[in-house]
Amino acid sequence: MAKYRQVHVEFWQDGFVLDLTPEEKYFYLYLMTNSKTSQCGIYELPKRIMETETGYNRETVDKLIHRFEEYGKISYHEPTREIMILNWTKFNWINSPKVTSLIKKELENVKYQGFVQLFITKCKEYGYGIDTVGIDLGEEREIEIEREVEEEREEEVKNIPFSEIIDYLNSSAGKKYKSSTNKTKTCIKARWNEGFRLDDFKKVIDTKTTEWKTDSKMSQYLRPETLFGNKFEGYLNQQTKPKTDDPYDQLF
Repeated sequence: MAKYRQVHVEFWQDGFVLDLTPEEKYFYLYLMTNSKTSQCGIYELPKRIMETETGYNRETVDKLIHRFEEYGKISYHEPTREIMILNWTKFNWINSPKVTSLIKKELENVKYQGFVQLFITKCKEYGYGIDTVGIDLGEEREIEIEREVEEEREEEVKNIPFSEIIDYLNSSAGKKYKSSTNKTKTCIKARWNEGFRLDDFKKVIDTKTTEWKTDSKMSQYLRPETLFGNKFEGYLNQQTKPKTDDPYDQLF
């Protein structure tokens, strides 16, 4: 069945929206109309998906999320990758048994119970009636969610291709790093948890190997802690450019 999200024509005359930048308006519309949205206004939306669908890089996505949290429009829960549009209930409530039944089912699948509690609080605040008897809001459900999140994280770690990444680095850069080293695995895992995947690692390795391998000063930095550190996304999006007089300008 087709799924639609409606935006009221007065959206463009809203005082808050009028003060937004074009970039913010686009992102705000995206949060209200993307394919992951739900009837309750709480849904899972990994940042990697936001990047792919909006065309923004991770830095811009993080900046916009933080900005809209400061505006009091959304809340983002990093561990479960769930977002809540805080005023969704106020402007999108439909008082029908079919819709309230759908909302209850959605709430039962929300992992972060803090969002469920907040949703119910807002329903009471706006005078909306919703039966919460069938929704588990207790400690048992909280423990279950935490266990599910932890299991997901453990499963993700099992699927990280540590060996393939390091083998590719060694082959490209002529190194002999081990994929079993804790420091190396920590760097790779950190980037993997941010949503980067094997092709991204290979691209960074290719980019920096081409740039640094024949440079006697920079070749020493073709190592996991440098390539897969905090500047990883910058390296990934780096444009090929002529070598400068200062070989360290891309390192720090």
